[in-house]
Amino acid sequence: MKSVILLFISLFLIFSVSANAFKKSKNDTVINTFNKDFVYHLKKLKGEIKMDGIIDEQDWLTAEKANNFHRVLPVDTGYAFQQSEILMTYDDKALYIAQIFYDTIPGKRIMESFRRDFSFNNNDNLLIFFDTFLDQTNGFSFGISASGAKWDGTMSDGGRISLDWDCKWESKTKHYDNQWVTEMRIPLKSLRYPKGSQRWNTNFSRLDLKSNEKSSWAPVPRQFPTASLAYTGSMKFEEPLPKSKTQFSLIPYIFGGVAKDYEAGTETEYRKDFGFDAKIGISSSMNLDLTYNPDYSQVEVDRQVTNIDRFELFFPEKRQFFLENADLFAGFGYHSVTPFFSRRIGLDAPVLAGARLSGKIGNDWRVGLMNMTTQSTDEHLARNYTVASVQKKVFARSNFGFIFVNKEYLKQPADTTMFNRVVGIDYNLASKNNFWDGKFFYHRSFQPEAIDKQYSQGASIRYNTKNISAGFAQTSVGENYRAETGFVRRTGYNFLGPSFSYRFVPNRRIVSHGISLRNENYYNAGYRKIEHENTISYGFDFQDRSELEVGYKDYFVELQKDFDPTHQGEHYLPAGSKYNFGGFYAEYQSTRKTMFNWEIEAAKGTFYSGKIQYIEGELGYRFQPFVNLSMNFNYTDLDLPAPHERTKFLLLGPKMDVTFTDKLFWSTFIQYNEQIQNMNINTKIQWRYQPVSDIYLVYTDNYFPDTWASRNRALVLKMTYWFN
Repeated sequence: MKSVILLFISLFLIFSVSANAFKKSKNDTVINTFNKDFVYHLKKLKGEIKMDGIIDEQDWLTAEKANNFHRVLPVDTGYAFQQSEILMTYDDKALYIAQIFYDTIPGKRIMESFRRDFSFNNNDNLLIFFDTFLDQTNGFSFGISASGAKWDGTMSDGGRISLDWDCKWESKTKHYDNQWVTEMRIPLKSLRYPKGSQRWNTNFSRLDLKSNEKSSWAPVPRQFPTASLAYTGSMKFEEPLPKSKTQFSLIPYIFGGVAKDYEAGTETEYRKDFGFDAKIGISSSMNLDLTYNPDYSQVEVDRQVTNIDRFELFFPEKRQFFLENADLFAGFGYHSVTPFFSRRIGLDAPVLAGARLSGKIGNDWRVGLMNMTTQSTDEHLARNYTVASVQKKVFARSNFGFIFVNKEYLKQPADTTMFNRVVGIDYNLASKNNFWDGKFFYHRSFQPEAIDKQYSQGASIRYNTKNISAGFAQTSVGENYRAETGFVRRTGYNFLGPSFSYRFVPNRRIVSHGISLRNENYYNAGYRKIEHENTISYGFDFQDRSELEVGYKDYFVELQKDFDPTHQGEHYLPAGSKYNFGGFYAEYQSTRKTMFNWEIEAAKGTFYSGKIQYIEGELGYRFQPFVNLSMNFNYTDLDLPAPHERTKFLLLGPKMDVTFTDKLFWSTFIQYNEQIQNMNINTKIQWRYQPVSDIYLVYTDNYFPDTWASRNRALVLKMTYWFN
């Protein structure tokens, strides 16, 4: 009941605070983008566009052309060698885009696969960025690779793209000797935009690996991604866009599975289940997501790593429900101390149901509200999670944010009180030209025990030009700060960290090179140093987009807790002991335009009281665009003095990804990990039989690598369908 009351209080506060802002800003169309003189005029569609990759309709022949793309990489001067043209038109239901990429260099166009949300650096591609609210902070991105694979995602923080958001749209790609062409149709109902929109910010980006060029319609400095919303041009519709009707999408699933846990000795378990997700477009700028009994069995397996760190590892969220406008919930604090981390919900207990409201109110306000309940298990009580956030744009591209997170235990014993709450404010700085950015935050946790030092606070500033990048970060986290629904790597410390780099840009075979310095210092509550990491490195960027970096790392650590570097649980380095150590490292990443590509990192030096050497990386080969073979690897050799024994860990992760068509995929991922004594096999077949509707068949098996005895295995069949 308390969580329901908190939910309604949060909802009331959000809409009360935002109501006046909506009245003031809903008609605001001031254009502040750095490239405001780049304007594309869209004529309204008079005929029909057939999605066939042939640009012969009269509307295309009369449409304005966005051409003369500017080079961004390897240097941001002049026009691109391989030129491009973009055409656009629209009607009351959809936005139509035609792309012509001229290609006069002999050789194969680089196309990794047919898989949706392709890897940007591994494909010749087009990317489009839409800032529909003109805030230069949030937006949408669509793209096409040379194989015709689609890319779609949401944008946040002025240029960060999350590709886990999908929507229904159409495209058709055709190849010719001297060009490749794509037509796209994006339904307006799939996007969020203000009522009466007549102008959006936009930019178009091309990556051409054969010419080693990245280019864009509106020019972008080379130190920034082409997705940077500070450097978009704008697009002006001939007539205002129609008012968006209420949209409703229902995505039910059915599920069947069988599992056997040999290690626990339990009986074979058979499961069958159903559930659904739903999306309700409350307005063209506000969306309500609902879920009941969700299942995440189709989510990709986390890539394992050899862990010699003292703190918890961070793995990104991949579940669809949490991803649209994810920055409204997960963008507070730093990634190492954030009050909300959605992977805390539903991975240790099944989710019963949840609701998630997110979007824009006017041009300057964003709101987010989430409520989810997990079921009780043998190990955990049922829990309810409530998250509310408000974000207000200020100045050109900065914003203030407020977040409230509540974790409530349900059906508690009568004599106990268990909850965890966090309240916080953030200020995110972003200058008009994107040269300056930074953050300030202060968060406070609340628990049943009235104790002090329940705070986390941070401030950072960064200056970034073509040659110079300089920054300074500060963090303080109290020893009793608890964000149980967040991610907090460590508590009870103060951190100071300056950094500086300088890049020379000679525009030759070596495109850029330069030195980087980074100093990270950790102190206890009395500002006595307990740890530092100093790094000096020199990096090279080559014309074929390969990269090399060499450097040295120097460490000092005074352990605050007993620590076993091997994570085998046999012998520990004692708390209070002090260590100075360090070593050299080198990293190399090859060009991505060849069929075989690779990246590698090697290091050798001292490690606490002993020595370490390791080599890790990834090898890849593609039979484009159908088959991608890859293998990540890590070999770590730890030589610590007695009572420790010399320990060697091997991790191998071969993966095969087959894309038969743009609708049928098969992937198999094997992970052999000596550190945790496990070999995992995960194989998945996915058939996208309708747009954003899938059938998955997933098989998982875990073995003891020394005896090859099975630990546990499972087979899952799942079907989803998108009713729109």
